[in-house]
Amino acid sequence: MQGLPAHIEVKGLRSALSACKDIAVWAVVFSAGLNLLYLAPSLFMLQVYDRVLTTGGMSTLGLLGLVLTFALIVLALLDMMRNRLAARLGLRLNRLLASAIIELESSPPAGPQDINRGQAARDFDAFRHAVMSPAAMACLDAPWTFVFVAACFLIHPLIGILTLAGGIVLLLIAFRHEHALAPAVAEGLDLSTRYYAAQEADRSASEATRALGMRPALAERQLKRREAAVLSQARASFTQAAYGSLSRFWRLLLQSLVLGAGAYLAVQQLISPGALIAGSILASRGLAPLDQIVGGWRQLVQARLSYRRLTELIDKAPPQPQRTVLPAPRGALSFEHVSVRFHGGVRPAVHSLTFAIEAGEMLAVVGHSGAGKSTLARLAVGSMAPDVGFVRLDGASLLDWDSDALGRHIGYVPQDLSLVVGTVAENIRRFEPGSPDTDARTIAAAREAGAHDLILQLPKAYDTELGQRGRGLSLGQAQRIALARALYGDPALIVLDEPNSHLDVDGEAALIAALTAAKARGATILAIVHRPSIVAIADRVMILRSGSVEMIGPRDEIGRRLMRDGGPGPGAGAATLRARES
Repeated sequence: MQGLPAHIEVKGLRSALSACKDIAVWAVVFSAGLNLLYLAPSLFMLQVYDRVLTTGGMSTLGLLGLVLTFALIVLALLDMMRNRLAARLGLRLNRLLASAIIELESSPPAGPQDINRGQAARDFDAFRHAVMSPAAMACLDAPWTFVFVAACFLIHPLIGILTLAGGIVLLLIAFRHEHALAPAVAEGLDLSTRYYAAQEADRSASEATRALGMRPALAERQLKRREAAVLSQARASFTQAAYGSLSRFWRLLLQSLVLGAGAYLAVQQLISPGALIAGSILASRGLAPLDQIVGGWRQLVQARLSYRRLTELIDKAPPQPQRTVLPAPRGALSFEHVSVRFHGGVRPAVHSLTFAIEAGEMLAVVGHSGAGKSTLARLAVGSMAPDVGFVRLDGASLLDWDSDALGRHIGYVPQDLSLVVGTVAENIRRFEPGSPDTDARTIAAAREAGAHDLILQLPKAYDTELGQRGRGLSLGQAQRIALARALYGDPALIVLDEPNSHLDVDGEAALIAALTAAKARGATILAIVHRPSIVAIADRVMILRSGSVEMIGPRDEIGRRLMRDGGPGPGAGAATLRARES
């Protein structure tokens, strides 16, 4: 039962559940055996009262006791196996979908409406726990209520009618419970999702908020959001408690009514005393699953909402087709009429970008803030897809590449550096498994970036553990380690977004030396710059203004044109080139 059917291809939550149908079938089979064996105590009681007490047959009592003991042992084993099957169901779902869930969470949201993506793991765990819960087991037992009701009718129609009426009332309570609880649970889940997302966003900016004295205001905002989420959850708990208590009250009352009706029938000699006890046990057992379902209804509602959100997220996720493995690129990069408009943006972040960089060439991109330089960098490495046009590497659109395969040929230093929790060595080697080969390439990349001696000064050198966002390093150290990561594996295309913004003189000299060496081995370099030192080693310069190319050409020619034209120029781009010229 542990293996997966060979013909099943898991594409989403529905197909994953389909791949688990063998476990579900066995759970249903074991549930049938369990509920049939639950009849054993009632039959034992009936026989003891009607046969043993009237005849005094001790041998009959002993035999009945052995049969009951065997039945209860089998019942306990079946119950244990069914619970193990539920646990295996959760394990299989995790094995089938965990990678897809993690990929969903790690993918950047398309916009504010995509906030649920960051909570996909919570939704998945809520769904897994629900299918393993006692409430889910009670759902498997619920159809057998009709068997116990039928047995009550066999004892006497009055007992059967009372049990049937009690079951109908419990069903009505359950339906009313669903109507009252579902909105409160949905509101609580939505508020919790927004609270955790906002908390994570505030935590990522903790240093700035502490320095600027924003912590009290943000803490107050978090407190209000948390209070709203907790109040919503409390309202759901109040509803759950009310209907759960009502359900238990009705089941206990009904059990007493059945016992009273049985006593009346026994006094009237319409049933035997054994049938009186057996009827009470059967009625109680028949209604127990319905009571358990009402008690666990909140968990079931949460599971249904989580299933709906997960299905929507997975269905919306673009399929990952099998791509032909393309040859290693030389590094020629081209933009063809590329435009990007952010969600809710009034104007495009970049508009109709068209230019090309030859393999082994270095292009420096300058421009004022908001010109679209960082968007250009993200487009060049494939972390963002254009709304219009194509970005090509050696003539192949980046969309035609497998993202993981493409990443091995790209070096990238983003503005925020994006160092993650792990050792310095793990960050440089991009978390490839450690080996003598990867260790050698890690040290080679650090040497090329001029970061080797810096790393050796850290407490544990390459094995120094970094916190979130590179905590434990200065910004200059983090930028040099990010450069080493970009150079790891000698990528054909290197994209740098302000790679010297935090560097001192020595760090900038190491950066220039690294870029010069990368050019010498044939790497293509696209650098977003604000300082003239890097422009000095570029082959060509491009000036962006308001998301469009204002100028592009050889470095010296662009510098002369700016000096000749004079005027305010394009902000940071003109200032950089004029500083270089002077």
